[in-house]
Amino acid sequence: MKTITEFIASGGITSPRGFSAGAVSAGIKNSGSPRLDLAILFSEVACNTAAVFTRNRVQAAPIIVTRQRLREGKATAVIVNSGCANACTGEAGVKHATDMTEIAARHTGLSPEAVLVASTGVIGDCLPMNRIRDAVSGISLSVDGGHDFAMAIMTTDTVPKEAAVTVSGAGFSIGGTAKGSGMIHPDMATLLCFLTTDAAVDTAFLNKVLKQAVDVSFNMVSVDGDTSTNDMSLIMANGQGGGEMITEESINAAAFREALQQLCIRLAREIARDGEGATKLIEVTVKGARDLGDARQVARTIVCSPLVKTAVHGNDPNWGRVITAAGYSGVELDAGKLELEIGGVRLVKNGFPVSFKHADVVRKLEASEISIVLDLNLGNAEAVAWGCDMSEEYVTINSEYTT
Repeated sequence: MKTITEFIASGGITSPRGFSAGAVSAGIKNSGSPRLDLAILFSEVACNTAAVFTRNRVQAAPIIVTRQRLREGKATAVIVNSGCANACTGEAGVKHATDMTEIAARHTGLSPEAVLVASTGVIGDCLPMNRIRDAVSGISLSVDGGHDFAMAIMTTDTVPKEAAVTVSGAGFSIGGTAKGSGMIHPDMATLLCFLTTDAAVDTAFLNKVLKQAVDVSFNMVSVDGDTSTNDMSLIMANGQGGGEMITEESINAAAFREALQQLCIRLAREIARDGEGATKLIEVTVKGARDLGDARQVARTIVCSPLVKTAVHGNDPNWGRVITAAGYSGVELDAGKLELEIGGVRLVKNGFPVSFKHADVVRKLEASEISIVLDLNLGNAEAVAWGCDMSEEYVTINSEYTT
């Protein structure tokens, strides 16, 4: 049976059947603040659940608690707060993260073990648990609450990141929301991402395809080269769409994998586009690499380069910065085989600069999306990475983050 993946207009985390969400302002970031900062995602039934976590050696309390809860690969709800990372808070932080799951469990009628927890915000602050306890009762869960959930998990984000896909012919949909704007870098990008599906998916397969999707999406995004203590990407599959359990050998396995990757790439691009102080999305494609690992390494190195990012911000066609970044990526290159295009304009062929009109490339760099394509001409592997320009506003945001 032919399957077609389509994005759902105004879709999000509650687009799949059986999921609801809600959020409230608990005043976590600032006492009395009207901003949504506490949210719950809920499934009508227990879900097979998989997650990928930050590789930072310093891990926040909610990461510790959620890792423990996911040993059996099951969850029914997630409680999330913004404004406080609950990181570097010791045993008290772990207790607070555990308390959050208990508070959400009472509100939803679940056992605490069925609830996961995530936090994002300033490192080193303790959660205002009294405010959280008082506020949870105000969270109303509904199918329409997905947008509020997306708003509540934002920190320096300027817009919520939401998307959903439906796979006709297979009878399931996948929804998601993510947050991330600063401290964004691979393994994993500094973000929270929550994904839901009404497909019935085997836990082992769910873990595998989530890691694959993260590798081609969130692990290919960089805003500033920093990774956080709180990064988490998780997916919950409740099976409410009916149909047989999807496993590695299932007829719908490939369709599920492809749909999940498309969704994650959409969210990853939006995270890069909304990087702190960003004015442009940068897409770097590396072609002709010996293998996928080399292609990814070169693409990520280029998109991470402060000199490339500032050149793009200033509309400066200083292509030597791209070649230089590729050269220090750690991947073996043949300088005499490199070919480079920016905005579709060829600048380098066979490792040698070609004639181009400076003004033409400047105009290309003035666009809101910038394409950089580097062909290594050493093999057939290809990878894409996303980032953003670096502006004066980035410095302003991060020099005044807590003041």
